[in-house]
Amino acid sequence: MSNLATEAGERLTPLDRLIVGMNALGSVWILLLVLLVTTDAMSRSFLSLPIAGVTEIIQISIVGIVFLQLADAIRTGRLTRADSFLTLLRVRHAAMTHRIESGFFLLGAIYMALGLWAATPLLMEAIRRKHYLGNEGVFTVIVWPVKAVLALGLLMCMIEFLRQARNSWRQATSSAPVSSDHNNTGHRA
Repeated sequence: MSNLATEAGERLTPLDRLIVGMNALGSVWILLLVLLVTTDAMSRSFLSLPIAGVTEIIQISIVGIVFLQLADAIRTGRLTRADSFLTLLRVRHAAMTHRIESGFFLLGAIYMALGLWAATPLLMEAIRRKHYLGNEGVFTVIVWPVKAVLALGLLMCMIEFLRQARNSWRQATSSAPVSSDHNNTGHRA
């Protein structure tokens, strides 16, 4: 794993490695859910024996998977967003575009911080009261581990948004006027 690199060929930082690892864990979790649902469907069809708790496991897993993978979507620029305006603006005003992006990233960090602020007491309550999902005597699953994943995911997203904001601001301060030549040959129009 020491030879992991970003798409630009740079070495991954320890924070990048953690975020990529969380994304990979989310992918493995998806694979396990696929196997569980397939096994449940086959067991129902061929043996008339459904697996107890599949619905509850899927229900609680979706939240965990999303928050395991969200920070990597932010890190790699794959978070869904409408940036048509910024694309047009970037051609003539690169520095302004980077400043606007930095503001958007800061708003994302604030949003994640608010989510973390709200999720932390819920996590503590789930641990203290031993909250579970399901029907007692049939199938139950403790919810605090997924709430912990949610809190970790929110924290990592907040950190990544702050990192992206810092990077955009640095690009804004170092941006020279951009020519209309998009092949980066260094020629000015």
